[in-house]
Amino acid sequence: MKRSQQLKKKLQRQLKEVTRKAPEKDIPERRCIVEGEVKPVTSLIRFAISPQGDIVPDLDASLPGRGLWVSARRDAVDEAVKKKRFSRAAKAQVRADADLANMVEARLRVKCLDLLGLARRAGGLITGFEKVKAMLATGDAVVLLAATDGAADGREKLLRLAPGLTIVTLFDVADLSLALGRENVVHAALSSGGLAERFLKETTRLAGFCGDPDVSSARQKPEVISDQPELPFE
Repeated sequence: MKRSQQLKKKLQRQLKEVTRKAPEKDIPERRCIVEGEVKPVTSLIRFAISPQGDIVPDLDASLPGRGLWVSARRDAVDEAVKKKRFSRAAKAQVRADADLANMVEARLRVKCLDLLGLARRAGGLITGFEKVKAMLATGDAVVLLAATDGAADGREKLLRLAPGLTIVTLFDVADLSLALGRENVVHAALSSGGLAERFLKETTRLAGFCGDPDVSSARQKPEVISDQPELPFE
């Protein structure tokens, strides 16, 4: 129990460092082609140029060739497309789809949901209200997931068991059910581990892309990673 609590606190500190603190020296930095500012790669989206001259999102920064970096926000990607910033930065004529921002968001969502599937197969994720409730009671959960179209009172009941726990409300029942191979998944919880940390980083990036994530630092209030209005919490 003590070790679990220590791991939980460590992971939550790491999330806060990712979302709030200035970048550490060992995090690579790149210049946004839209804003002209140098930023840590954790707050940017890399784009690559295909052999056919098309701009392709490269979320894992693994595709060959020179990368073109844009702040991980929908408006920044839209501006890069509309003002032909990709061609200017590449010093060549390239094609950027008008729907590029939607493509980025869709891929970010798939990446997050794939991580949930991996966590379930690795035994680090459970689903169902009662099972989640039991996990919260033991202090083993580091992340709570609640479907956007689930009942608000269910979320509030679970949050009262673990005030201050990070809650992710970015996906609906259909998203969670498909990703986890279960029917009608409304609530889920992640235990500590590398997959939980990666999931938090990616959901923070997704929420930031959709709009500023509501991440509260209040001690008795949950951190919320969401593209929805924050739930009332007492």
